[in-house]
Amino acid sequence: MPREENPRPLTQRLLWFAALWLGGVGTVALISFGLRLWIAPK
Repeated sequence: MPREENPRPLTQRLLWFAALWLGGVGTVALISFGLRLWIAPK
């Protein structure tokens, strides 16, 4: 029997989406900054 799950509130889902998106963007930014320092240090 499938369980009936209550969907989470829209605000909570949007906050999770924003947090995951910002985490991904931040990770890519840190990696790119690290590579930039490694390849062309000043």
